This record gives sequence, structure tokens and C-alpha cells, in this order.
Amino acid sequence: MMSLRALAVVAAAAVALAGCSLGSKADEGPPATQGAPPRLADFYGQSLDWSDCSTGGESGDSFECAKLEVPLDYDKPDGERIKIALIRLPAEDSDSRIGSLVINPGGPGGSGIDYARAARQVITAGVRQRFDIVGFDPRGVGESAPVRCLASARIDHYLGLDGTPDTSAEVRALRAGGEEFAEGCAKRAAKMLPHVGTADAAKDMDVMRAALGDEKLTYLGKSYGTFLGAYYAEQFPGGVRALVLDGALDPAVSPLDVNEQQSKGFEVALESFAADCVKQPDCPVGGNGNVERAVRDIQRLIASTDQRPLSNALGDGREVNEARTSLGVLSALYDKGTWSYLRQALQRAQQGDGTTLLQLGDFLMGREQDGSFTNQTEANLAVNCLDRRWPHDVDEYAEAAERTEAPTFGESVMWGSLVCGSWAQPGIEDARPLRAKGAAPILVVGTTRDPATPYAWSEGLAEQLDSGVLLTRDGDGHTGYRSGSPCTDAAVDAYLLEGTPPKDGARCT
Repeated sequence: MMSLRALAVVAAAAVALAGCSLGSKADEGPPATQGAPPRLADFYGQSLDWSDCSTGGESGDSFECAKLEVPLDYDKPDGERIKIALIRLPAEDSDSRIGSLVINPGGPGGSGIDYARAARQVITAGVRQRFDIVGFDPRGVGESAPVRCLASARIDHYLGLDGTPDTSAEVRALRAGGEEFAEGCAKRAAKMLPHVGTADAAKDMDVMRAALGDEKLTYLGKSYGTFLGAYYAEQFPGGVRALVLDGALDPAVSPLDVNEQQSKGFEVALESFAADCVKQPDCPVGGNGNVERAVRDIQRLIASTDQRPLSNALGDGREVNEARTSLGVLSALYDKGTWSYLRQALQRAQQGDGTTLLQLGDFLMGREQDGSFTNQTEANLAVNCLDRRWPHDVDEYAEAAERTEAPTFGESVMWGSLVCGSWAQPGIEDARPLRAKGAAPILVVGTTRDPATPYAWSEGLAEQLDSGVLLTRDGDGHTGYRSGSPCTDAAVDAYLLEGTPPKDGARCT
């Protein structure tokens, strides 16, 4: 997504990948390498040198790490190489092992290394028993040749810019912030910037599949990870064993329409939060159980911080202004499990204290307690700005912000994409459907009140894919698998284990 980053559910902090290295190249690759392009045979035939990278304790037991070599530029495979960081949790029953399940949490910019370390929470026991769970940081992300653009203080500055500009001066400041970000990426990540797109990351996954020894790919991708998985299927339809695309992006939707539809998705989530909140004894908005009033109360709070920022008890000098207040609310809408924190944050905000809202936004954006950032914000922009052709004229963003039908979030989400109008590396292509003609059945999971990836996008992707099958979860929150629906989990597990999807159009609660 553009101005919203994946809220990856992780149970362990990122760790150094100690002892991870590339092994020797095989003279003759395993069956998984058959059909590899001759110019890439050296990459497809490589062996992975796995070494222990456990952190101790139950959550860290048995993890192994390795590095996969891929070409920086697939058009020049004899040129520079980069390394993709991998981690795996071996199958618990080696005798009944099916293969590897490659997982991606989304973003773009989310760390698959961190996500895989939470495998015991995000993957069911039955699947872990029979699959190695393999996570990876896509190119440009985390430990895989990461894109870096700005110092942490300047990222803080960028994230604090007024995303609902009321004057020409505020528009100029927003544009200047985007230009600074774009110029920083062009300067500090010039080598990587043309090569961090989804199409190249999908090529990396096929090299990974071969190096893992799997003839075909088994994959679970969430949010942006669905776009990556669909791109894989488009490029390598014969390489598909089972793909679960959960919380889908619709590749046929144009960038500014993505912003509008996503903003509306967050409006739906806000209304769902408000409807739940007014039933709780600690709800600070919507007196007398009035849901519409609760939504208006939140909207007024966000708008009021444009002129009267909330206090910040962290002592880092950041104003909890409209941009940071809105970001904090957005962060909590991703997951129903965080709604109680949003109630607390709103209660404190009504007393003038924006610290909890600030912390919620920090978590979403990958800001650490020491003020440093993971590179997910930079990687997110680098991938999104490269994957699609964005308007360059500031008036187009202004017009889109003015006509949005999402009253709480639409304007700020639309203006949040302005940075791509200044991007040094031109976008690769226009939005288009992905068909994956000839692929095995692909399971698309959509949640009806998903805030970040509206349900209509899952319907759209399932319809586009020649072998797409739609499974609907009637519920709240971002993505469906392992989100409290035993029906959804059972259907996904059966597909991963047996390769048989549920009936197209099946529904779960």
C-alpha cells in the first residue's frame, strides 16, 4: 500500500543473522531446477548453507538462517549479485514433510524474517508439522540489500507533515518533504532503486523455490504479499503448487483509485470500531451508545490537532499533530485485538495526552524506542513508487483529495502519495489484471470489513486469476487466516496440505 504500512504480527524482535552464508553451487541441480533459464542456471543450482540462528526459548527454538544469491539485475545475470536473507523453522515431522511453505507478511517493506519468527502464532500446528516454514526479507527490505534514504530525524519530519494541507504554503511543505525523501533515495540507494520492484522479487522467489528443493511453490502471502504471490503466478504459472493470497490487492486498480478505495475501507473499519466501542464501559466517544456520534467525535479529535497538537510524554520533541493522531487511529484499526488500546488512546487524547496515539503510529511505521527506524517506510515507498506509474502534477493529487468520499482518511491518504510524483526512478507499468493462465488453483481469502485491503479487492483478484478461488471471512480486521475464524483456518490448512481449495464462494465467520 502507499501511505499505510503492513501491521505484521510478530512475536520476536529482529535478530542478527549470525553465521548465514551462501553454500557451494551444485554441478547438477535437483529436479526443482529443471526448466531454469540457462543464463540463470548458476543461481537456480545453488545450495543453501543453513546455520542455527535461534534466539533461545520456545519462540526461538530450531530456527536456521541462510543467504540466497540473486542477480541485482535479471537482464544482466553476469553482473552484480545481491543476497536475500532467509530463515526457516523445520517441519516438526520430517517423515511426513511435504516441502517448504514460503510466507510474506506484506507491506511492501514488512520483514519476512520477523514474521517467520512468529511462525508458532501465525501458522497452525498442523501445517508446521508437515512444512518447513520459510520467511525472507524481499530485496530492498530488512536484511536483503536494504534501501535507505533519510536519517531517522528526517523520516520523523516527513511523517509529521500536514497531510491535509489547507494553504498553498502547506502544499509546498508537503511537496518539499516528498522531494527530500525522493532525492535521499536517489542518492543513497541509487544502485537498488531500479531493481526493488515486485516483478524482480517474484523472480527471486522462483530462485528460492529451486534452492529450497521444491519443484513447485507453496506460499502464504498477506496484504501486499498477495500482489507478490499473484505476480509470481503470472510469471511462473507452472511453478504453482498452492498459493494462499490473504487480504488481496487488486492489481487492476489504478494507484489513485487504490488510495480512494483503501480510505473507504478504513472508514468502514472506523465505523465497526465505533459500533463496538459504544458497547464498552470505557468507551470515551459516542455518548448514549450513538455510533454516528462516536465516529464524529473521533473525526473532530483528529481535525482539532491540526491547530492544537496533543502533548507527548516521550520527551522526544515531536508534536502529536493531525498527521500523527490520524496515523495512531489507523494503526489500531488494522486488528480488532488492538481496539482496546485505541479506546485508551482516545480517552487520554481527550485529556490532551497524545502519547499512546503516537506510540501506535510508531509501531505501524517501524519506529523503535530509541528513535531509529527499520527500513520498512523507505522500502514501502521504493517498491510502490516503482511498481506503478504515478501522476507528477501536484494538481492531480489536490483534485483527488478534494473529491474523496472518505471523510476521515481520504485526503491524507491521497496526499501521502505525492512523494511518488517526485520519484527519480520512473514507475514500471500501469495497473493491469493478472491472469496466471495455466496455474493450479489459487486461493484468495477476503475479509468483509478489512480496513487496509477492502473486500472488493479480493473479489477482483479471484475473478481475474484464471484459477482463482474466493474464500470469504465475514469479520473485522486485516486478513483472515489465523484471525480467530476456525472455519477459515481449516479451509486454508486443507488447501495447503492437500492442494484442494474450498468451493469457490465459500464463506466463513
